[in-house]
Amino acid sequence: MFLRFLAGACAALLVYTAQPALVLAANDDPVVAKVNGINIKRSEVLHAQTLLPEQYRKIPLEMIMPNLIDSIVDGYLAAQYAVENNYKDSDEYRSEIERIERQVLQRMALTREINAGVTEDAIRARFEKFVSVTGGKEEVHARHILMKTEDEAKAVIVELDKGADFADLAKKKSTGPSGPTGGDLGFFGRGQMVPAFEKVAFELEKGTYTSAPVKTQFGFHVIKTEDKRQSAPPTFEESEPRMRAELTQEVATTFIEKLRKSATIEKFLDKADVPAEGESKKAN
Repeated sequence: MFLRFLAGACAALLVYTAQPALVLAANDDPVVAKVNGINIKRSEVLHAQTLLPEQYRKIPLEMIMPNLIDSIVDGYLAAQYAVENNYKDSDEYRSEIERIERQVLQRMALTREINAGVTEDAIRARFEKFVSVTGGKEEVHARHILMKTEDEAKAVIVELDKGADFADLAKKKSTGPSGPTGGDLGFFGRGQMVPAFEKVAFELEKGTYTSAPVKTQFGFHVIKTEDKRQSAPPTFEESEPRMRAELTQEVATTFIEKLRKSATIEKFLDKADVPAEGESKKAN
């Protein structure tokens, strides 16, 4: 079953895709096969491996090398047949070559612009600006006791005023899911709780609880703020992939926009053969 699926995956390699081939030094790129006198090098097999579906790319190269070589050989044979039968003289061939050439040049232009703009210094500068704007976020560690009625919540506050332990009361009385853990909600930032609850939790002094119940759609809360802190900003290592992706998108977009501004672009949508919405274009 595995070989059948792999053969199907390798067959897909017969379709040309305009992607860059690997370039290896001569001593690292031995000839691994020949077809009608044409050398097939290891770099070509490695490139073919990168075009496989993800699940096959994870398989060790030595296990799929024969299948990849067979696929490449088949591709050469089909191409040689096409040349012998003058396919290169057709309009279809010339159109495809123009399309592929355009794709390769487009990729080269974007790659060079991105390589020039997305440098380590540029990524780090972007990260430092991000940290200077966002910095650490204020967080609060709170507990709560959730009751169904305001009178029940007021009775809880009376017990707390008499010296009852907040966590013990939460375990005994709270109707919320955090009751068994003493009403502990851990640390949270702004925007993570319902507004009424969050406002009180952040306003309370460390170690104090509400003197009156706080009403939300869940019921009536007695809230205690255990601690407050400023969360540490993300490290450069944590943020680098995101910074790189954002900068890459910006460089590419800016490059294309610059090209568009200096270009003459005309669109003739009224003459385009576009099917109406809900309709499909059918061959006669």
